[in-house]
Amino acid sequence: MTQPTAQCLILACGNTLRSDDGIGPWLAAWAEDKFRDDPNVRVLARQQWTPDLAEEIAQAETVLFIDCSVESAPGSVRIAEVEACAPAEGLATHHQGAPELLALASELYNSVPRKAQLLTIGAGSIELGEEFSEAVLDAIPQACALLERAVLESLREP
Repeated sequence: MTQPTAQCLILACGNTLRSDDGIGPWLAAWAEDKFRDDPNVRVLARQQWTPDLAEEIAQAETVLFIDCSVESAPGSVRIAEVEACAPAEGLATHHQGAPELLALASELYNSVPRKAQLLTIGAGSIELGEEFSEAVLDAIPQACALLERAVLESLREP
């Protein structure tokens, strides 16, 4: 195992052509700009999380996953700890969740970040479109504040 590539890895997913599903990449771009001068922060945004990200996760000290949630109330912002959890039926290559990616990092690289969190924003719409719903637009300041706080906390931890 090599040395960690980032003290804090921000790993966002979402489709920018599906309205609120694009909030993950939007927040990733915001974080990339906010922390652009900090070599301890690495930001990756993908349309979906795939197994190849396990190596990046295994090499990070902390990871912050970002995604929209169709199960949460529109505009609700939540951050929670994530634990590794193997997929129920084999390896799905179409879309991996944060717990499955942590498990894959552990299985393939015998390493997981010391801390993993998932920041979700409740989607009001995932219909075709490039604009966020009113609920998600209203939630952006709170999501940015939580994201910034989580990153700064991860950089302060030993």
